[in-house]
Amino acid sequence: MSLDTIIHSLTLPSRPKHALVLMGGGARTAYQVGVLQALASMLRLQAGAGASFPFQVLVGTSAGALNVAFLASAASRGLQAFDELSVFWSRLRSDNVYRLDVPVWVRFSRLVTAVRLWGQARHAGAILDTMPLVDTLHHAVSLGGIDEALASKAIETVAITASSYTTGVHWTFCHTARDHRHTPWQRPGRRAEFQPLTIEHLMASSAIPFLFPATPLWVDGRREYFGDGSMRQVSPLSPALHLGAHRVLVVGVGQPERAAFGAAAGTGAPGLGAIAGHAMASVFHDTLQADVEQAQRVTRTLQQLPREIAAVLPYRDVEVLAIQPSQSLDAIAQAHAHLLPAAVRRALGGLGAGKGGGALASYLLFEPAFVRALIALGEQDAFARKGELLAFAETQTA
Repeated sequence: MSLDTIIHSLTLPSRPKHALVLMGGGARTAYQVGVLQALASMLRLQAGAGASFPFQVLVGTSAGALNVAFLASAASRGLQAFDELSVFWSRLRSDNVYRLDVPVWVRFSRLVTAVRLWGQARHAGAILDTMPLVDTLHHAVSLGGIDEALASKAIETVAITASSYTTGVHWTFCHTARDHRHTPWQRPGRRAEFQPLTIEHLMASSAIPFLFPATPLWVDGRREYFGDGSMRQVSPLSPALHLGAHRVLVVGVGQPERAAFGAAAGTGAPGLGAIAGHAMASVFHDTLQADVEQAQRVTRTLQQLPREIAAVLPYRDVEVLAIQPSQSLDAIAQAHAHLLPAAVRRALGGLGAGKGGGALASYLLFEPAFVRALIALGEQDAFARKGELLAFAETQTA
């Protein structure tokens, strides 16, 4: 994150804004539901059931973008939006997200499995068919509800990030009640545009490389193909700051214990499952901690300026609160990997990625037992930081 981004956000003369930033990670983002459920419980105790939606700016990437869009569509109903998100995840199944057609016999040959999957990837541009997710989102996310929330000022902005395979540019698509009044920003390798959001934006943002197919979107008067917004996301907090946030709650699904868990699996060469899981972690998680630390460091520097100087500078502090899992999601996924759809288990087994492949499985395990385990962990981690979360939200309930 550049100092220019921080200063740009600080000079906005609006009232303090709270932003929610949800990172990507496939099925792992069920963890975010638990964190938000716990926050809603805290706010109900503090401000009552009628408390308004606590965020003005919503920013999402990949599966985090799906959570953001769902919340935006229900934000007019206040804290109930978090309950509805939890219900949505409790009813979700892998076959509501993707399909994979792999015969039983492929598990007996890695070569045959690889050829079969490569053929599907060449035909469709990805290994998995995500048309079930298209149907799920059309039923779950109300685009009209997003417009209603924006018009009623329940929220001010919702933003979705995606990465262009065509140009390599990382895009943030922002939607407000008056898109035409906003000036988009541009930084090296990053751009923003204000426009109404669609299901196609959500599919583009959540298109996990190799697994989910690219999605075409129109930008600059031409069609470009987009994939997962976590790719090339060098500054995940930047959109929230550009949109005027003064306090940012970011919920990631990173893996603080990934290396230790991997080491426990054995001392030999890593298998395909371990390599794929490591590659996925690099795509989804590795930039968040550095960006949070840089934002906090710049803010501390501004706070340490002499009062005489600070008084004449049109800057505001940016407070960032980051929450990530306290336990290994890979280990939790390994314990639930047997719940993957049979075709996926066969494919992973045929490629030799079934054993020790919890990291890879964790992105695809949209199954109730795994989802419940992640939601419970999210709630536990959030309540462990209750004081910080309530302090973060205090101006919303004062």
